[in-house]
Amino acid sequence: MSSSINGFFRLLEVLIVASMVAMVIMVFGNVVLRYGFNSGIDVSDEMARYSFIWLTYIGAMVAMREKGHLGVDTLVKRLGVGGKKLCLFVSELLMLGCNVLFFVGTWKMHALQLSNVSPVVGLSMIWVYGVGYVVGVVMGLMNLDVLYRLLTGRLRDDELVQVIETEGLADVEKEFGQAKP
Repeated sequence: MSSSINGFFRLLEVLIVASMVAMVIMVFGNVVLRYGFNSGIDVSDEMARYSFIWLTYIGAMVAMREKGHLGVDTLVKRLGVGGKKLCLFVSELLMLGCNVLFFVGTWKMHALQLSNVSPVVGLSMIWVYGVGYVVGVVMGLMNLDVLYRLLTGRLRDDELVQVIETEGLADVEKEFGQAKP
């Protein structure tokens, strides 16, 4: 199971790179065509925009798995184990609620987006905004996993604070934490 999950997220990382490369090629190619040859490819503007939408949401899923989202742990890391567990429970429950709303919102807009087509490519907009299904399910499953491990006692104490500090911030805190006024 773990290897298939790792493979899925490896696929997402490949899709991020492919989207970024496609965006660079399409936008740079259009700039060269416009300034050098006074022409352009209309499809590339629209497809670059859609690639950026998918890249953003796929990146959010990968960042959530790697605990790379922004977070403020100033209060939480000073709490005891019980307080950390309560804060993590509330936090994961709120995020799960947001993911459910994201999925349901995409579901409710499905019929409209299905019949709505993009102006240049003629692509059904559900192919663009349908990423809400993927994000809602994947991130929701990650929330459920943390909640399950928290409620069954399988979450380690170091996992109770779901924020990973950057190297620079950790160095600054270490320096000021050891310095005495």
